[in-house]
Amino acid sequence: MLVSLAFGSRAIPLGEVLGALFAGVDSDNATVITSQRLPRTGLGIAAGFALGMSGALMQAHTRNPLADPGLFGVNAGATFAVAVLVFGFGIAAPAALVAAALVGAAVVATLVFLLGLRGVRGGGMVMLAIVGTTLGALLASLTSAMVLLDRNTLDVLRFWEVGSISLRNTDLLSLVAPLYLLGVVLAVANAFSLNALGLGDEVAQSLGTSVRSARVVGILAITLLAGTTTAICGPIGFLGLVAPHLARAVTRHDQRWLVPLSGLAGVSILLFADTAGRFVLERVELEVGIAMALIGAPILLLLTRSRRLVPL
Repeated sequence: MLVSLAFGSRAIPLGEVLGALFAGVDSDNATVITSQRLPRTGLGIAAGFALGMSGALMQAHTRNPLADPGLFGVNAGATFAVAVLVFGFGIAAPAALVAAALVGAAVVATLVFLLGLRGVRGGGMVMLAIVGTTLGALLASLTSAMVLLDRNTLDVLRFWEVGSISLRNTDLLSLVAPLYLLGVVLAVANAFSLNALGLGDEVAQSLGTSVRSARVVGILAITLLAGTTTAICGPIGFLGLVAPHLARAVTRHDQRWLVPLSGLAGVSILLFADTAGRFVLERVELEVGIAMALIGAPILLLLTRSRRLVPL
């Protein structure tokens, strides 16, 4: 967090950063920190925590070590809903786009849940991954078609879809903050059921865990966390995939610790990617969605090639 506050188009000494935060120092650098970098860093903390936790939940529920919010089609659903709103109705108000993204994420997650978890047992989790991936690819194709057919849709989505933690409208936070907090609470509560679910549905039931309720709570938590983050920041890939693997290096299989630690890992990774994006190109800043792809893709390749994926 301190690195994110200190580095940007110009570096600010750490002492001045601390002075602006805690001592009320009044200077040009302090104004930059409090009015520009602090809101951006705060949004990065919230987004990284949400995506890291949702990735851990997805990997635990699907028993797939390569699962992330894109697997459920949440990002694709949110993007598709925004495209429909702009393409079909010509509405591009920020609040409307946020509402559309939330609705799209919720609808897709619910649809995937109904189709993929019809039995909730056996191959239900495998079917969930298949349905989510297929639906996400379909929605992405339809979104691309609308973008190519309408210039206004292209103008709106090319900035929103790239993924950014540059908060342009603070009023939008009031729309998603309650849903975000509810998602965090549900995710933490759901983590206490995941250890039992990892032993198999039959064993979990014998231990007194309601498998169906745990699945539903997990889906709701993922929808709220990934949906609200995508609504504000746009789709940010790879973070929900990489963060849980870094957290497992500390806590291994204990989901009660893995879920919140994945959130903290997500915060660190996202802020590092955002800060690095300010220096990759001279006089040009890469949005965090692009920087995260540049960082996350090589990490994914290293994880798979070194076979360090922890079995779930």
